[in-house]
Amino acid sequence: MSNRPGRIPPLPVREAATCMCANGFECSSIAPGHALHLIQRRLASATPRDWVDAIVAHADPATGHVIVRTLDGDLLAVWSGAGAAGAVAAGAPVALHTRYHVLAAGTAWFNVSS
Repeated sequence: MSNRPGRIPPLPVREAATCMCANGFECSSIAPGHALHLIQRRLASATPRDWVDAIVAHADPATGHVIVRTLDGDLLAVWSGAGAAGAVAAGAPVALHTRYHVLAAGTAWFNVSS
């Protein structure tokens, strides 16, 4: 009689997981700056007062860093491994949700970390 391998508990599996965007593939993590989670999108949609309009000052697709200038003149730096820096260019209008860390560029939304 053979022994069935034991079931791996979720915690070690989650700890061993690495984001695929580090290897050039689609982002597989919902940590800050990675893939946008459905609940994060819904919360940002439900709280319109936390959106800040801004203009992209600099975007570096190689590092994932985006610097935006709000309409009040503040510079905010964010990072996204999910491709936000490749989707925007300097001078492009964007919106940044300050509470739920979402960068909106047209119809594309990105999870960002500050």
